Amino acid sequence: MTHDLSEHTHAVSIARVQFEHLREPLGVGTATPRISWVVDAAAPGWSQAGYELASFGPGGEPRDQPARAESGESALVAWPFAPLRPRERVAVRVRAWGQDGQPTPWSAPAAVEAGLLRPEDWDAQFIAAPWDEDTSQPQPAPMLRRAFAVRAGVARARLYITALGVYEASINGAAVGDHVLAPGWTSYGERVLYQSFDIAPLLREGQNAIGALLGDGWYRGRLGFGGGRRNCYGERLALLAQIEIDYADGSAERIVTDGAWKAASGPILSSDIYDGETYDARLEQPGWDSPGFDDSGWQPAAPLARDLAALEAPLGPPVRRTQLVEPARIFTSPSGKTLVDFGQNLVGRLRIRPEGQAGRTITLRHAEVLEHGELATRPLRVAEATDRYTLRGGGPEEWEPRFTFHGFRYAEVEGWPGELRPDQICAVVCHSDMERTGWFACSDPLLNRLHENVVWSMRGNFLSIPTDCPQRDERLGWTGDIQVFAPTASFLYDCAGFLGSWLRDLEIDQRAMGGVVPFTVPNVLPQDSPWGPQPPAAAWGDAAAIVPWVLYQRFGDAGVLAQQFESMRAWVDTIAAAAGERRLWDTGFQFGDWLDPAAPPERPAEARTAPAIVATAYLARSAEVVGRSAQVLGRAEDAERYLGLAAEVRQAFAAAYAAPDGHMSSDAATAYALALAFGLLPSAEQRQRAGQRLAALVREEGHRIGTGFVGTPLVCDALCEAGALEDAYALLMQRENPSWLYPVTMGATTIWERWDSMLPDGSINPGEMTSFNHYALGAVADWLHRTVAGLAPDAPGYRRIRIQPLPGGGLTSASARHATPYGMAACSWQLAGGTLTVEATVPPSTAATVALPGGQPFEVGPGQHRWQVAYEEDD
Repeated sequence: MTHDLSEHTHAVSIARVQFEHLREPLGVGTATPRISWVVDAAAPGWSQAGYELASFGPGGEPRDQPARAESGESALVAWPFAPLRPRERVAVRVRAWGQDGQPTPWSAPAAVEAGLLRPEDWDAQFIAAPWDEDTSQPQPAPMLRRAFAVRAGVARARLYITALGVYEASINGAAVGDHVLAPGWTSYGERVLYQSFDIAPLLREGQNAIGALLGDGWYRGRLGFGGGRRNCYGERLALLAQIEIDYADGSAERIVTDGAWKAASGPILSSDIYDGETYDARLEQPGWDSPGFDDSGWQPAAPLARDLAALEAPLGPPVRRTQLVEPARIFTSPSGKTLVDFGQNLVGRLRIRPEGQAGRTITLRHAEVLEHGELATRPLRVAEATDRYTLRGGGPEEWEPRFTFHGFRYAEVEGWPGELRPDQICAVVCHSDMERTGWFACSDPLLNRLHENVVWSMRGNFLSIPTDCPQRDERLGWTGDIQVFAPTASFLYDCAGFLGSWLRDLEIDQRAMGGVVPFTVPNVLPQDSPWGPQPPAAAWGDAAAIVPWVLYQRFGDAGVLAQQFESMRAWVDTIAAAAGERRLWDTGFQFGDWLDPAAPPERPAEARTAPAIVATAYLARSAEVVGRSAQVLGRAEDAERYLGLAAEVRQAFAAAYAAPDGHMSSDAATAYALALAFGLLPSAEQRQRAGQRLAALVREEGHRIGTGFVGTPLVCDALCEAGALEDAYALLMQRENPSWLYPVTMGATTIWERWDSMLPDGSINPGEMTSFNHYALGAVADWLHRTVAGLAPDAPGYRRIRIQPLPGGGLTSASARHATPYGMAACSWQLAGGTLTVEATVPPSTAATVALPGGQPFEVGPGQHRWQVAYEEDD
């Protein structure tokens, strides 16, 4: 159907303009940031036919010639103007027109400002505390300060700052920004992020002062399991800061970290990611970050030589405090301990408001669950997860740790003066401050809680990097976890910048290992780890190829493929060499189908599916992805090479592991799920028989989970492909262990690492590896979005959408909505009286293929749509 758009022109506008994947484009790290905009079109059927971009200088004067294009593109459009100079600030306005040629109003100006783009833009040098430290154990946090004068007439003021370690900065007693654990965790040897802040509101005419606290963080704090190790990246904490002030009269000045800064230790006696923070408020030095403070007893800071070429502006959002959670209850344990239940397993730290005698120490211990009514700390292994605060006395106090975080629902409070009241303690939720983009709901409360658990696990584990877990002595960027979870993550949050940043570290650490992708990124596992020098491992190392491809598919960002292509290719070349001419990767170490529920608690790699099946399947999948990526990038020879390799591996896989009747040599659900989901069986009859056998295995298990990390994200899709939708639903709705809903029935508020991290009697799984916040098994949420609710991408970046709800499982309704690069897309359905009612929202400039039960697919354009079809559940 066509629409006359002219009468709707007034209802079409530019809703948002964004640069790269940044909501806060102050200090971007590229001179040519890509531009995206979202059109708000009340007019049904509206699609962009062209656009115009205009740029303006700081005074509102035109900067470049406007750029016009007859194009429907509005996501990550190439910068059409002269490149930004370091520090340059430019405002961009956008307007677009539809097929009728009528333009939208100009957007509001959207400002973008370049950061320091070259090492020579820095005059500052790293400075450190001048005293000797015993870095074999946590040390007091250095305090660094500098006083400086500011004249009248400040027109612009910026602070560019980073640290080796983590930092918190303040000017004239006020915090600079709201970042937590800045600058975040990267592969510090080659890549250190810096932050840019507008500090003009914090400055005053006359004397000013800047202060910074430094903590060990990931730079020199303890990292890794089995006790871990310290000083993974260096032994000296250091600060780099550069204040640049421009005055209205055209003059400028810089205040930089150098020998003029002073250093002292203060109230933070120790800080560690795993073990917590110890703070003695009696050692505070009031006013230390304000002018007029007497720092004559402080020592001159020491310069620290460091190559500034490693400095890089962030690609994604910082870690922030995102929510406060009040206590659900405060109670006494059987042994007499004071416990606080926050009702939700979360990641962050506590904020307390005590009042008591100077010298009293309050001890705060954290854990995710209780066992026999007491705080269950065994799953933390050797992470202390304990904060200590010593009161200064003299009135009410407030404290929150700065340089640590914990995964917890429960806290044990020892040493509290008097009776602890709910208004004296709260939990502060911390994670990378990504924008929420995806939502799901259905008629079953347990499924809704499962989905909410996935969201909470993602929040807690997307803290600077994508971690496996946030509580024990680990918290590492395990590649296998994010490889399986990336599609779900990309629906729930705008994580394109976050994961694009992590992939840069993956490439750095992979290059250091000659093409092998380490198990964790950033890689801090020592060469004498339980595996020795890390070998290539399927499904884990395949994150190098699959995560960039997911980001391209979900965000339409071909730039991430270009950025990562050499890494993607190096990984596939490495594992192809391991497979050899036989094209079967059947030698060497493998994690396999990790945490198959049939595996013994202490031997999680003992899965029912042979490791060679997993490895060879992933070789085929990654080779295919690299070939498709080469096609997107216009690399024809690479495309032919890697697609040819994928075809050879598929042929070898089928010959070695699949019988003509579709039976797999490992008669296990993961083997069939891999073969079906990755398209590894050549004949339709093989695929049909394999699908039938998968469904039979699922039924034989009583619709309880029979897959581990590798098979679980694929099994429901494989069942659907086999025509066994109701078996997929029965698997989803199962409440007995092992299942997705068993933890929900046990009160879980995040996704567990093991299907039975807690046993039915309330005791904790005896395995050493037992986390209650691990998002990997929550990858089923992607199936909830695409299949249960029926909202899926059908072209990169949701330029085309697929509306195909598949009701089942006794559900009477389901819905999903997702903020695509083109606007909000949604699909919802209700089943009542034998009628299925489906409603959908298709964003401007996109189209949707609609496939309703019992009918042929058809296409619709942008707008609101509603359909009704006759439907009985057993259809």
